[in-house]
Amino acid sequence: MSEHRTYAHPYIPNTVPEVREAMLKEIGLDSIDQLHDAIPDSLKLKRDMKLPPAMNEYELRRYIGDLLAKNKHGADYINFLGAGCWQHFVPAVCDEINQRSEFVTAYAGEPYEDHGRFQALFEYQSLMAELVDMDVVNVPTFDWAQAASTAIRMAGRITGRKVALIPRSVDPDKAKIITNYCTPVMEIRYVEIEPETGRMDLNDLRSKLDETTAAVYFENPGYLGIIEDQGAEISQLAHGVNAVSIVGVDPISLGVLEPPSRYGADIVCGDLQPLGMHMNYGGGQAGFIATRDEETYVMEYPSRLFGIVPTEVEGEYGFGDVAYERTSFALREKGKESVGTQTALWGITAGVYLSLMGPSGMREVGETIMRKSQYAASKLSSIPGVSLLFKDTPFFKEFIVDFNETGMTVAEINERLLEAGIFGGKDLSSSYPAWGQCALYCVTEVHMQADLDRLISEVSRIVGKQS
Repeated sequence: MSEHRTYAHPYIPNTVPEVREAMLKEIGLDSIDQLHDAIPDSLKLKRDMKLPPAMNEYELRRYIGDLLAKNKHGADYINFLGAGCWQHFVPAVCDEINQRSEFVTAYAGEPYEDHGRFQALFEYQSLMAELVDMDVVNVPTFDWAQAASTAIRMAGRITGRKVALIPRSVDPDKAKIITNYCTPVMEIRYVEIEPETGRMDLNDLRSKLDETTAAVYFENPGYLGIIEDQGAEISQLAHGVNAVSIVGVDPISLGVLEPPSRYGADIVCGDLQPLGMHMNYGGGQAGFIATRDEETYVMEYPSRLFGIVPTEVEGEYGFGDVAYERTSFALREKGKESVGTQTALWGITAGVYLSLMGPSGMREVGETIMRKSQYAASKLSSIPGVSLLFKDTPFFKEFIVDFNETGMTVAEINERLLEAGIFGGKDLSSSYPAWGQCALYCVTEVHMQADLDRLISEVSRIVGKQS
């Protein structure tokens, strides 16, 4: 943007010349360019950007509307994509409550403008703690990747060690975020997975555990849908070198699967998106962290925790921050981590979902997902040339379909499915090239019997033509 702008840009804040000059004067600078001194000159554009003239509001709405109309989403097509953002049923009450004016901003809230938000977040934390069988749950992080990263850094501070072990089966994109987030203070090392089952290779884990290990992180169910039934042994091995056991979990599985605390987890983390949140073009993500109510763990949370306390009025209770002084909001640049304004709106949404479902509802949705995903996997693997990778390993909601014997690539199959109005599974060929042409399919409670049968019919037709 030109340094000599003489007017205010309609869509960019603080471009009124007088406002900009006052802000620069306040921080002791003469020009906007001085804010960018830390950026190498080699990365700076040396010419004016050739941008079209700014549209008026109506023109812009029309233009963006035309762009959005090209998008095909889960309500238009049958969707079997998952891999970190899943299509689950969202009860209408979730949207009704999270769009209330006192809740709708994503900020965690302050006492001077709190209209029940503190209590709503306390209720969310209480419900989530019951689900994961832990005592303490934080106000949400941005997503699962940040929750896992923060949990690992918490373990590093608790143990005073620098190495964390994670399995190769972790989502490669999530693994990059974890590495990036932890690299300034910790080292991330990988544990191999068993080629026959996809579970963590315990022999490789044993060989990499030592006195430098701060934490062992694994997921159950994991990115590939695999149920890690070695959780107790993994936690025991981690505890054997005084490391922290961290388990990432899809919370919607906990209606049918044992919570990680039962098999030795010290910290539990995961994604809240399955609990009442739309996919929102890949958005609507929020992560959670849960621990026991022990000072060693609680004081290492960098994010906010809300508690309940009696007030000076007998019989009255209030809600507010617990140990606020440990957060980056209080400590600012001296904080353990910077956690921003959080995604508190999604915590409230998850609380609404959990209160609506209750234990019976969570069990029912989990069982429904298990039945439908098992049916789809069984039928797909019965198609000539199609099989399941890790076919003998239990899974929840997601499973890997092997197309290597069809003579077609996943990309080709997905393109044909798209023509039939179906989003096929995520292509894993670039992330896991050793597996060849494999795709990660996701089946949830939203899939009708007709949807599953249509998928099976179309895949059979597509690969049958090829043969």
